[in-house]
Amino acid sequence: MNRRALLLTLATSLALGGCLRPDFRTAALDATGTGSIGARYTLSAGDKLRVIVFGQDNLSNIYAVDGAGRIAMPLIGPVAIGGQSTGQAARTIEARLAAGYVREPHVTVEIDTYRPFYILGEVTTSGQYPYVNGMTVESAVAIAAGFGPRAARDYAVLTRDGPNGLVSGIVPMTYPVRPGDTIVVKERFF
Repeated sequence: MNRRALLLTLATSLALGGCLRPDFRTAALDATGTGSIGARYTLSAGDKLRVIVFGQDNLSNIYAVDGAGRIAMPLIGPVAIGGQSTGQAARTIEARLAAGYVREPHVTVEIDTYRPFYILGEVTTSGQYPYVNGMTVESAVAIAAGFGPRAARDYAVLTRDGPNGLVSGIVPMTYPVRPGDTIVVKERFF
């Protein structure tokens, strides 16, 4: 009789174990920065920048960062700004303009449009969406028209580009999303 009770207990605990959510693993993602993206944000492919060159209206425009992390500006051609902050990009553009094109250039770089985020898995409409400042995983799911019928509704897997390559972790629905992140909403077991 004891053996039967032990097997029944084991089978029940295994069956109910599938209902539990996995432990959140956010340490590696937290190291890449969370919360406000302000000064820590680095430029990458997909960003659109508003470059203002004071006194030079023909150079002031909105430029898209290409796949190689460059923008193409009149006079100075391609400028590598990938991995830089907006302030560093402004200094880089100023240095290129000062090299024989504009006397004492003053440049401001602002982000016009952040690169998109991606959401896959058990959502109604997976795909690429424009980033919204202050976004969480939960609001990303809402942008993707909500959960699918078999979605795990309390966690997701988030992948982000870190300083040493891609970093992934299991995150709660309240975890902050950054531009370029990929979110996978997993399927629940029951």
